[in-house]
Amino acid sequence: MSEIGTGLQNATSIRTAVGRAGYAFVEASDMRNALARFGTLADWPAFAESWNDLEVDTYMGDGGRYRKRRFGVWRAGRQGPITRGSHQPHYQGVNYNTLNGGIERWFKPITEEIGAGASMRTILEYCRALFGRLAPETAEWHVEAHQFRIEAKQGEQGKPTPEGMHRDGVDYVLVLLIARRNIASGTTTVHDLDKRALGSFTLTDPLDAALVDDARCYHGVTPVEPENPALPAYRDVLVVTFKKKG
Repeated sequence: MSEIGTGLQNATSIRTAVGRAGYAFVEASDMRNALARFGTLADWPAFAESWNDLEVDTYMGDGGRYRKRRFGVWRAGRQGPITRGSHQPHYQGVNYNTLNGGIERWFKPITEEIGAGASMRTILEYCRALFGRLAPETAEWHVEAHQFRIEAKQGEQGKPTPEGMHRDGVDYVLVLLIARRNIASGTTTVHDLDKRALGSFTLTDPLDAALVDDARCYHGVTPVEPENPALPAYRDVLVVTFKKKG
């Protein structure tokens, strides 16, 4: 367990943890309180249900078909509305993603209803406030949101981070647990730039979250396996990344 993994009761505590250690694990109750300052989660049932409508990621360099996803981009200034951009491919250089990087990857877009809904708006507003306080010189952010479902089946692990311990090539990352069904493991580990372990924790409850300063930390998640192989098994997360523009 991360030594800063509990007791993050307010926005200042979370910001201080990220600023000091480069990451924070925020338990669901604290995350809910933090989000509440920026809007509601009134559409959360429909928001979470939308993970049942993702499409298989066909770009997996390991040949796996255990990951489903949708993707969207936004623009966020210091203030004012956070606006959704036109659909575009997701791209990472091979120096950040040795497995799947170096190509434009086109994924189905996050639906308009979910992308413009209360939960997504609240999450994006929270991220802008937090990351904006951590990097107050930033005038504009390029924002990407990824809906991920990692499935685990008998005889086939699901890999939340198939590229291994990695950085995303952005400035800040939020990983928010949406649902976890019938799976074992899925432990998040965080390392410094010299690959020394900083902490580990497992997102288990909806709204459990990891926040990472991507310039300072590597992160990864251990493979997941079904607890009962006869039943569906999956891990649903929303990943939001903020990258400084210009």
